[in-house]
Amino acid sequence: MGLVTLGIPAPLADIMAVALLESMSLPLPSTTEETLYHGATSVALEFAAGKSAIVLGPGLSQHTETIRFVHEFVPKCPAPLVIDADGLNALSENPALLRDCQTPVVLTPHPGEMACLLHTSTAEVQADRETAARTLAEKSNCIVVLKGHATVVAAPDGDIAANTTGNAGLAKGGTGDVLAGLLGGLLAQGMDAFAAAQAAVFAHGLAGDLAAAELTQRGMRARDVANYLPAAWRTIEGESDL
Repeated sequence: MGLVTLGIPAPLADIMAVALLESMSLPLPSTTEETLYHGATSVALEFAAGKSAIVLGPGLSQHTETIRFVHEFVPKCPAPLVIDADGLNALSENPALLRDCQTPVVLTPHPGEMACLLHTSTAEVQADRETAARTLAEKSNCIVVLKGHATVVAAPDGDIAANTTGNAGLAKGGTGDVLAGLLGGLLAQGMDAFAAAQAAVFAHGLAGDLAAAELTQRGMRARDVANYLPAAWRTIEGESDL
């Protein structure tokens, strides 16, 4: 079905090769703190040119050099791009860079990250989630997935959708990374970015619901959400009575 390659600071490549048996690794120039150095941009862009989709952000860090890498990489990225976590934090300094992107981009902020991108407060974002999502989508020319209760997906043209799956057990570290990876996988299959965002959010939430039914919301973990994705897809595709 496809190949996954993890672009990672060179000193960590051997460790991750053992930890993640299903993926390959691309060692990239790093800082002395073992984060991405801005000099990695040319290598990363050359490698990305042959890829179907890119996910940027989870585990990236907020090192000054890494932020510079994000600022240089994002506008030139040659493949559909999902930006999450520290990728969003880096762009909060200059979100206007997103308008220079030449390929579809999906942003997946939680309310705090959304507040930083819009230079407002988390309380204001939560007070009107649809308006916040629409505003960022229009300003950035990107698809926006505002995570949280009834996750909102907004497009630059004003189209908007609210998700109906998911539960409070998804409010745990790592579940957003699962969503980002799932979304990247759908983009890699050639799906339209707005459709891919809606499908990923729905399947991710359904997997969370199935995990909670078996393990409880308190007991479920991010890896459980990933493990229940096959069951979620079977349900969506009508192959299960769940």
